[in-house]
Amino acid sequence: MPTYDYRCKACGHELELFQSMSERPKRKCPSCGKSALERLIGAGGGLLFKGSGYYQTDYRSQSYTEGAKADKAAQSGSGKEGTSKNSGASSKASDKPAKSGKAAAKAKAKD
Repeated sequence: MPTYDYRCKACGHELELFQSMSERPKRKCPSCGKSALERLIGAGGGLLFKGSGYYQTDYRSQSYTEGAKADKAAQSGSGKEGTSKNSGASSKASDKPAKSGKAAAKAKAKD
């Protein structure tokens, strides 16, 4: 059964009632006894999917997802640099210094 919020127009008393959806709205205030209760429109309870197959991150915004990927890349990138500097030898071609203009021209001329 849903929970409905009420407020009395006469005395300002606020209350919550559990009512079925087919039940008519209450009118009589339990505090002052006047027929001045009004049903308030509320946000209601949040919708939560629980169980296997539903993940908290499924409903994240696009900007959050992009920020998380960038943050993860920055963290993994800094970790790789630290390990390659400490290892002493590098096997990546991109880690080797670029050839100077003259050496690159000689290598190109040989091909």
